[in-house]
Amino acid sequence: MSVNSETNPLLDINFRIPFDRIRAEHVEPAINHLLTNAQARLEAIAKEPPPRTFENTMNALDGMTERLDFAMSVVKHLESVATYPELRAAYNAVQPQVSAFYSGIPLNEGLWKAVQQYAATSEAQALTGTRKRFLTKTLEDFRRHGAELDPAGKARLEALDVELSKLTTKFGENVLDSTNEFELIVTEEAKLAGLPPTAIAAARASAESKGVKGWRFTLQAPSYIALMTYLDEAAIREQVYRAHSTRATAGAHDNRTIISRILQLRRERATLLGFANFADLVLEDRMAHSGKHAQQFLAELKDRTEAQFQVENEELAAFRRRIEGPNAPQLEPWDVGFYAEKQRQALYDFDEEALRPYFPLERVVAGLFETVQRLYGIRVVEQSGAPVWHPEVKTYGIHDQDGTLLGAFYADWYPRETKRGGAWMDAFITGIAAKDGVKPHLGLMCGNLTPPVDGRPALLTHREVQTIFHEFGHLLHHCLSRVELRSLAGTSVAWDFVELPSQIMENWCWEREALDLLARHFETGEPIPEDLFQKMKRARNFRSANAQMRQLAFGFIDLALHIDDAAAEDGDVMQYARRILQEFSPAPLPSDHAMIAGFTHLFASPVGYGAGYYSYKWAEVLDADAFTRFRESGIFSREVGLEFREKILARGDSEDPAELYRGFMGRDPDLNALLERSGLLSATSA
Repeated sequence: MSVNSETNPLLDINFRIPFDRIRAEHVEPAINHLLTNAQARLEAIAKEPPPRTFENTMNALDGMTERLDFAMSVVKHLESVATYPELRAAYNAVQPQVSAFYSGIPLNEGLWKAVQQYAATSEAQALTGTRKRFLTKTLEDFRRHGAELDPAGKARLEALDVELSKLTTKFGENVLDSTNEFELIVTEEAKLAGLPPTAIAAARASAESKGVKGWRFTLQAPSYIALMTYLDEAAIREQVYRAHSTRATAGAHDNRTIISRILQLRRERATLLGFANFADLVLEDRMAHSGKHAQQFLAELKDRTEAQFQVENEELAAFRRRIEGPNAPQLEPWDVGFYAEKQRQALYDFDEEALRPYFPLERVVAGLFETVQRLYGIRVVEQSGAPVWHPEVKTYGIHDQDGTLLGAFYADWYPRETKRGGAWMDAFITGIAAKDGVKPHLGLMCGNLTPPVDGRPALLTHREVQTIFHEFGHLLHHCLSRVELRSLAGTSVAWDFVELPSQIMENWCWEREALDLLARHFETGEPIPEDLFQKMKRARNFRSANAQMRQLAFGFIDLALHIDDAAAEDGDVMQYARRILQEFSPAPLPSDHAMIAGFTHLFASPVGYGAGYYSYKWAEVLDADAFTRFRESGIFSREVGLEFREKILARGDSEDPAELYRGFMGRDPDLNALLERSGLLSATSA
């Protein structure tokens, strides 16, 4: 195939991405061409004759891989949302060489010398602000990625990165394939007892889509969560729970040895670069700075949560005995969600399903856009005509008060078998603040939300509403960025800071004023009745210690795996992980529990959230504290909103995140804000 932009749609950066033209056969020719181009640009920077300037060295470095970044982001995205065998094969074919190229950038002797030569110039010494930070971070980043290793060390590092890239890609594929492999067909309607009508309708539609009779359940989130929360039949709950907690542990999709190898390679990488462990390597440039500090942070939260955690679990066991008699069996993991939901209904007369009719997707999205317009003075408008990867995908533009296009994004809401699980935001194009204005950004947000069935609109759970707000917070961080250097713009920030803009958005999902914008009954248009709203508010912190301990568990196991030699300690990573996770579980975990075999956050990319899962709790402390300013001034305060936009959302990584936070709050974060919001402050020593 000829490699030119007329025949290969991946070669050029296109704000209007031609998703209708991109095919698997375009991937290898385009990526090989763009790799050659990026390598040539790298060598041109290294060979640039003196004098060294910011423009010919640092600015050139900032834009060196832009076309390759764009093409790979598009290919990786399509493999995540619309995969098929040929596309997967093409992605797997280019991934190792792309990984080797990126890993080799700080290892290139000529480029390293060029950056050092520039750093020694008087111009570099006089830099301030964003440009100074970029130079400082580049020098640190090159050192942290092996620039000062000897030739043998550099060669080994490149080999490690290539193998990690292959293994982590395979890990993610195994999770997707293993998830899709499971289905449960129920043919007796009596066995559906307890399930809400929305879940039954979705299961029937799923069965019809496969040409089978009855009701079909899968391990995709909407199906799995509804079944584990409401289904009366304990045997079915157990079957599905066991399938979910042992995903990717058997046959061709077995991730167990892959995890051990990933951990081994990450340890070797850290040692090669002079770090005590992988966590210290990853966290040196983040707010926590070290694995030990991150562990101490989690341990403090655990200490301040544990007593209430025990109380909640004793109360749940007692609740079961009250309804089933003193000889009721102990709670199993597949019982906890089911009985907790019954307990919540008994305590608060509140059923989450009662909220669902008030959250039709289109109304939620419209309310979200109205919320950010009031806060940040921006307008989000649906667009039409742009090519998309699936008919359900929608496109939007984000405009400033003066009409300037700040960015655009794609939204893909519903689960498909060709799409990975979870919810996420990503970027295709990162615009920069230039003298002639800000060049627009392009991003995306994806979810696996409850789809529409039986001619009704998609009716969401409140948790799904929060998910939309969360991912849109990431998108705002990207699209409202006004930074002159691509490498420091948008969401390119420390991962324990990146969740602040997303998690703070979830707060509006609990406020009456905001809910009146986004929650309207899909048939009558009525807002949530006041008594239902009050029940929802009272039930907000029901079992909040359990929710917190669940997140802490993931953070603890992540750091333990990346600080300790798990295999050496237990001889079995699954057993080691299960032993740690048991401390945080309200019920005994089965002996074959292997949740980490499906833990894509940790193992589906070379770094990802590896040694960084604590970031969710770290940023939750930041968001709970930062939201107190909105509470004090009014949740739609334009003044506070514009300050948050200017001091946090617009700044990317142009300044140390701790300084950005202090710039907005006027002080360091207060841990008590999270405990108070969670209803745990009274149960702890302040």
